Amino acid sequence: MKQNHEILPLIEAIMQYDQRDVVPFDVPGHKHGRGTKELVDFFGEKVMRIDVNSMKCLDNIGNPVGVIKEAQQLMADAYDADHAFFLTNGTSSGVQAMIMSACQAGDKVILPRNAHKSAINALILGGITPVYVQPEMNTRLGIAMGVTVEKIKEAIALHPDSKAVFLINPTYYGAASALKEITELCHKHDMAVLVDEAHGAHLHFHDELPMSAMEAGADMSAVSLHKTGGSLTQSSALLLKGDIIDKDRVKTILNLTTSTSASYLLMASLDGARKILATRGEKMLTDTLELSRSARAEINEIEGLYAFSTELIDAHGVYAFDETKLSINVNGIGLTGFEVYDILRDEYNIQMELGDINNVLAIISLGDTKEALCALVSALKDISVKYKKPEFDCQVKPLKNPEVVIIPRDAFYMQKKILPLADSVGEIAGEYIMAYPPGIPVLSPGERITKEIIDYIEVLKTQKSVLTDNHDPSGEFIKVLKHNNVSSIAI
Repeated sequence: MKQNHEILPLIEAIMQYDQRDVVPFDVPGHKHGRGTKELVDFFGEKVMRIDVNSMKCLDNIGNPVGVIKEAQQLMADAYDADHAFFLTNGTSSGVQAMIMSACQAGDKVILPRNAHKSAINALILGGITPVYVQPEMNTRLGIAMGVTVEKIKEAIALHPDSKAVFLINPTYYGAASALKEITELCHKHDMAVLVDEAHGAHLHFHDELPMSAMEAGADMSAVSLHKTGGSLTQSSALLLKGDIIDKDRVKTILNLTTSTSASYLLMASLDGARKILATRGEKMLTDTLELSRSARAEINEIEGLYAFSTELIDAHGVYAFDETKLSINVNGIGLTGFEVYDILRDEYNIQMELGDINNVLAIISLGDTKEALCALVSALKDISVKYKKPEFDCQVKPLKNPEVVIIPRDAFYMQKKILPLADSVGEIAGEYIMAYPPGIPVLSPGERITKEIIDYIEVLKTQKSVLTDNHDPSGEFIKVLKHNNVSSIAI
């Protein structure tokens, strides 16, 4: 029987605390905003008064026994999970906790190479060995899509000692793999199933969206409620189901990296977003889907633009598609996604989620309006006429999985040297290079650098893409391992 999702235990406790007008001699030091007029003027008095710290009446995230525990139980119930943990350092911290809870140093985890950098960071933190599977590639769109059941079967057959399989549901662009079938396969081999649902916090609340991880029977998932569920930026939840992974180990792992001063603003927003999704989510998502479908249909009437969707199902490992991801291929108007992204922002005051070589992406969520979608469609119509060039044919195709020479943790700690990127073919990367968004590494520590990878990075640079996590923001130089004569890892 479902719990009562109309209640807001954490928000109500914070409101009661605020009404008591307590004299504060604890942190935070702004003392309900009295010491920081500029912040009060900017944020408002209410925000500053409820920016509080852990105390008995407000519970403690490190070992919740009161209102945080109650709010987390409601979150678990909303997602049909057994346990939920609030995250105030984004889904990245949840991804790391999942992998480190399921695996110990030296263990193997099977994962697609188009995983977010947080997954590879978990490998570094935990000393865990990656077994990468190649996601299916859509060369027309220039992006990685889903992972097939067959690829997971092959990886399990080659690495039956793997402890877990890590999946993405859905990808940034909306593609979902056959999650339930893969989960059942993994469980037959006693492997935990961990799911990055950074872009799928809304999936569980509407039948016309791809199946959520908890519904598919996965053991853990990390959901970015701040991305598609309505909570404040940096707030997420970690969900746990079943007994393959011990909940106490999960809590211990989280406490390794979670601040003891977790933001009550962020946690309260999780409490509120949960109520909205559980009580009104289906109706709101019906409206969201209607907006996205209508805009997609209009965009596909614009010559040279292609807003892809459910027609991709049954190809390239796509088992289902999240239609709230309004992904638009723009090569037919002779522009790159980077160029259209910049034009929309600079000339039409429209901020897209990302642009890549071939596409732009708009996230359509609970807060979008018909007027906003009309403005986007109108701008795209204008751009397709005003900026149209001969059709753009990108010569750089999606990258295949690079060779992992050394596990990420070992490469991270080894001595490095700096080389011009152009002279680094054959070297072993000593750092990340990625464009953000989406935060998927082009190169990770321990991987062999190839000419194809360098060519891809050069295209990113010419398109003025924001390169992150590498020591040289310009991308002209790269850190590589000082000694290149290392033995490959045995995986």
